[in-house]
Order: sequence, then C-alpha cells, then structure tokens
Amino acid sequence: MSFPFYIEVLGWRIHPHPVMESLGMFLGFRLYLKIRRKNRIQESHALFIFLGALAGAFIGAVGLAALEHLHQVQGDWQQAGALALVQGKTIVGGLLGGLMGVEGVKKLVGHRESTGDDMVLPLILGIVLGRVGCFLTGLSDETVGSKTSWWTGIDFGDGVPRHPTQLYEIAFLLLLAGGMLLLTSKKPWEGFLFQLFMLLYLLFRWGIEWLKPTDKLYGGSSAIQWACAAGILYYVALIMRKRKGEKRNAEQTIYIS
Repeated sequence: MSFPFYIEVLGWRIHPHPVMESLGMFLGFRLYLKIRRKNRIQESHALFIFLGALAGAFIGAVGLAALEHLHQVQGDWQQAGALALVQGKTIVGGLLGGLMGVEGVKKLVGHRESTGDDMVLPLILGIVLGRVGCFLTGLSDETVGSKTSWWTGIDFGDGVPRHPTQLYEIAFLLLLAGGMLLLTSKKPWEGFLFQLFMLLYLLFRWGIEWLKPTDKLYGGSSAIQWACAAGILYYVALIMRKRKGEKRNAEQTIYIS
C-alpha cells in the first residue's frame, strides 16, 4: 500500500483527506438529525446554537493548529500572510472551540438544558471517518507517529516503521462508541454522556500526542496537550459539580417527601 492512497472515481484520482473529512461531516450531521431529541431544544434556538458551534469549532481548530505548528506558520507567513493561519486544523481545537461557541450562544438565547448527549455518536462517527482520511494521506498529513519497533508499526513511505496513531484513535473511538451506547440506557448517566465523552477523548489525545514527533514548544508539551489538560480539568470539575447538584436535589426531594 502506498501513501497517499488516492481514491479512484470514474477515472479521477481524488485525495483521500478532503473526501473522508467531508463524508465524516455529512454523515455525522445526518446521524445527529436522525437521533436528536427535538424536545430538548426549540427549533428557533437550534439554528443559532448550530452556527455558534460551527464558528467556534473553526476558530478553535485553526487557532490551536497554528499554535501547535508555530514555527511552520512563522515560516509560511512571509509567503502566504494570514492564510498561513488557516492551513491546518486540529480536532481538539475544534471540539473545545465548538463547546465555547455553543455555550456562548446558549447564554444569549437563554437555553439552559444540556444539548450535548445527542452529539456524542455523530461526533465519534465524524472523527473516525476523518481519521481514515488522515491515515490514507500518510506522512504529509502530519498525524503519523514516531519511529517504533512495535508490531503495529507501518511504513508510510519513508522507509521508517511508525506508530499509526490514526488507527489507534479509530480503535479507541469505536470502543468508546460501544461504551456510550451501553450508557444511553442508564438513567443516572443522562445529561453526562457528552461530558464523559469529552473527558475520555481529551485524556486519550493527551496521551497519544507523546507518540507523535510534534514540536513540544511549551514547557516540554505541545499546544494540543496543554489544551487537552485544560479541557480535562474543566470536565472533571463540571462532572463533580453536576453530580453534587443532583445528589443535593435528591436529598431535598427525600426530605420534602
């Protein structure tokens, strides 16, 4: 198998990354429309929240990618100018940026109920398909891992066996999807699935970044790792606060009864 692995369609050779990325976004959105519970959000609010998520995800994805590849961006700035800032994207930045966009819009429109649980499986589907595109792209995608002697090592075209970190992530996400499906039928986890997904995914990404030959420009860690750490702390605090709130409400209900 050679990389990039171009997709042949009617005699055309199409690069795999934009194809799989677009397919992931399309199918993920279609899945969301199919499974979302309409009673959780008013139609008048849904569009604004979606636009907030889209804007936040774009800003977060390109902003964190620019920090992650700061030296490359600085080198490209002279030729491409501001376009150098939008040449890369990262899922971690997209997720965290999208979260901030959603929460900001929800405050503006006065929507207080949690809307994240319905997004978990669509996000997993979209990320998995996107990572397939990253894997098929090979070295030029800059998501492959460092040199390894593990049996999982793959030669992406430079004669060096490397960690296929994209495949590791796909395997993790498929296991996570199975766990999320099991928890959807558990009443105590309702309203916590998105927080749990984000916490586990950010923990995974923080760890897997050590297997990548990326620049560790910020205190021995990468920008993505610092963003993951911030997100992990946020979600640990959020889950603990929500759990305490539910426990307090349950105790008050028992006392009143």
